[in-house]
Amino acid sequence: MSSPIRDLRGYGENRPDIVWPNGARVAVSIVVNFEEGAELQVGDGDPVSERIGEVISVVREGDRDIGQEQIFAYGMRAGLWRMLDALDRAGLTATFFCCGRAVERSPEAARAVARRGHELACHGWRWHPHSDYASRDAETADLRRCEAALRDATGTAPEGFFCRGSESPWTRKILSELGYFYTSNAFDDDLPYRDPDHKDLLVVPYALDTNDMKFFHPNGFVRAHDMTGYVSDGLKTLIDEAARGKSAIFNVGYHLRITGRPARFSAFADTLTMLNELGDAVWIAPRRDIARAFSGAIR
Repeated sequence: MSSPIRDLRGYGENRPDIVWPNGARVAVSIVVNFEEGAELQVGDGDPVSERIGEVISVVREGDRDIGQEQIFAYGMRAGLWRMLDALDRAGLTATFFCCGRAVERSPEAARAVARRGHELACHGWRWHPHSDYASRDAETADLRRCEAALRDATGTAPEGFFCRGSESPWTRKILSELGYFYTSNAFDDDLPYRDPDHKDLLVVPYALDTNDMKFFHPNGFVRAHDMTGYVSDGLKTLIDEAARGKSAIFNVGYHLRITGRPARFSAFADTLTMLNELGDAVWIAPRRDIARAFSGAIR
């Protein structure tokens, strides 16, 4: 049996010479995940509940996990507003990865995100890997449901996509057919690139090492300053490389129920302050703007 084709070369030594709109060579994407209410919960009729939270759930599989429901609910009830206010104070714009079911259940929250000028991208209908879909038709139907929920809540359709885990074998073809501009299910580069099979779809890579989910992993962040320091180290590397003519994007990912908590919040707020202090050494923009700038530069 032959192995699947994997591109391990990418740009190689011939990386695009990208200068972002403000003259910087490092673009920064702030991502906030808006998925509370879209996770698996027995109380919502699912066969099992999501097990990853503040602790690994000890509720028997198949029983309603009210505590886990509340851990997720905190993100929408409290964390969202704390994080939106911090973005307002910093004068920065983020991309919110939005699950359609979360938007459908909290449309007023989605409208607040849009009203404050942030990008709302598609994070799937539910918070689960798209590799779980058994058929292309089922995946297409859920992507359409997510788009409809975002349109109904905000009047605008998403331009970008990212799902938990992995895409399915059909995801990118569906995204291309539905008119998406970019996908972010890629962890393999520091710059965007065209999907070789769907050249109208730009791949804007994301990162999981600079993501607050690592507060929920035993080998990850413990104190808020652990994440802030890690992000600072990553930015220093890319800014040093930029001085030698190398361009990149840098991703920082957050969750309402994780960094929205008071004891972890400085991992978010202090990073926003640090980004502003970097001035024109970086260009901070929503992912759709990064995608547009890159597409314009490589034409």
